[in-house]
Amino acid sequence: MAQKYSYWPLAIFMAIVIVAASGAGAYLYYHSKLSPTQPLLSVELGDNVTVNYIGYFGSGPQTGAIFDTSLWSIANNSNLKKSLEFTNRGSQAAYTPLGVYVGPTAPSGGYVVHNTTFNTVVTGFWKGMLGMTGNVSRSISIPPSLGYGNGQAGCYRSSPLVYTIPATNVIALSTFQTQYPNGTATAGSQFTDPQYGWTDFVLSANASWVVVQYHPTPGQLSSPYGYPEQVTNISTASGGAGTITLTSLLAPSQAGLVLGKLPASASTICSANKFIVSSINPATNTQVWNFNAEVMGQTLVFVVTVLNIYPGPNHTGGSSGSGGY
Repeated sequence: MAQKYSYWPLAIFMAIVIVAASGAGAYLYYHSKLSPTQPLLSVELGDNVTVNYIGYFGSGPQTGAIFDTSLWSIANNSNLKKSLEFTNRGSQAAYTPLGVYVGPTAPSGGYVVHNTTFNTVVTGFWKGMLGMTGNVSRSISIPPSLGYGNGQAGCYRSSPLVYTIPATNVIALSTFQTQYPNGTATAGSQFTDPQYGWTDFVLSANASWVVVQYHPTPGQLSSPYGYPEQVTNISTASGGAGTITLTSLLAPSQAGLVLGKLPASASTICSANKFIVSSINPATNTQVWNFNAEVMGQTLVFVVTVLNIYPGPNHTGGSSGSGGY
């Protein structure tokens, strides 16, 4: 695959001078000369371009944390700060240059050039690439309006920092196994609660209902939503009734730096089961769960290196005869 960013090679002009000397034979002398230079091919609207990139946060609590990259050396470096939702793709083969169509729209399947697919990216990314030449890196700062937007207001949920739950849970037999996959719907059985981590007992069960009683210990730590909470009170009542109070151990300084997760039995919110605890306010006993993707509402910075440029049909600058799609 030809590299479309390449500068024109040096033209070597050889002047051969034969010097005759008695008994000395012939000698060849070579003279090199640069050919006239051509303008470097640069990225224009409508081009297809392959790039390597490193994306990190330029604002917010996670400033400086890497959230995505095309480079295995970056993804696999544990010394580099990664974002809460950063996901390692698992192998070096999964990290390859990104094919970018430089423009606002492309066919649903993208353009295919030299067996590489080129798709659209966020506006700030492709606009920031305009004018770049091959083997050149550029830092592109993208505000939310040119990136992934500010997110949806309906994807925030308020939750108390201190809350109370019943010590006994009555659920339909049909949903018991979904909610308690490691439990047995038989009176007297016990198992570890998959959400809270304490011991559960089955008080009774019939063809329709199962009564489950929670048995935590005072002061026990629990992580029902992926971050630490503590059992701060247990009240009992006759017949097995009672309540359990849990208190979040998160501090206000951790706002925006904690990733939470809904239990498997819960419905997703905004098609997500993960969230970022975006605010923590002990004075009002509230915290806010943000189910928007972490890249929404933040300035993003991409360090982009152009590898290959495949000029579009309306490309005007750079070397001639460099091909297209």
